[in-house]
Amino acid sequence: MVVEEQENMREALKRVAVALKESGIPFALVGGYAVWARGGPEPDHDVDFMVADEDAGRAAGCLAEEGFQVVQPPEDWLFKVYTDGAMVDVIFRDSGHPATRAVVEDASEIEVLSVLMPVLSGTELMVQKLNALDEHTCDFGRMLPVARALREQVDWPRVRKETAENDFAVAFVFLLERLAIIEPV
Repeated sequence: MVVEEQENMREALKRVAVALKESGIPFALVGGYAVWARGGPEPDHDVDFMVADEDAGRAAGCLAEEGFQVVQPPEDWLFKVYTDGAMVDVIFRDSGHPATRAVVEDASEIEVLSVLMPVLSGTELMVQKLNALDEHTCDFGRMLPVARALREQVDWPRVRKETAENDFAVAFVFLLERLAIIEPV
């Protein structure tokens, strides 16, 4: 990734986080930048925040009022915010289910790029990433560095339980056990 693009994404992350904080709407940094904030590799695609499904419309309105370009794509689980030459996804449905305030509140305050913001827990990040695996998006090579970086921050019994219906997730957890990244059950 070009350094300028990386700086644009980082600036967008900060600006959107500050706007969401000032709005009072519960939110959390999720996705690749949440993994990065918790010690993982820096992503090269976009920034992701999550708000509860019930707060999505209000969040979009608040961000638009702050001068951000807010776009509703055809997908019905997020809206996009453009600023500083970067795209920020604001997700309000996760793996086909409406995001709840309980999930958003399963975050801890972490300083990210000098801004204190809620960042989703390592456990919830792994649950979300593993439940997103399917026959079209099943790149274990991209997931291994994430699991290695987060492994000590993750409640693996909870991850196993909450991803047990996803065969791809089960296979990935088995791989983590075989590679001695996590303890087998």
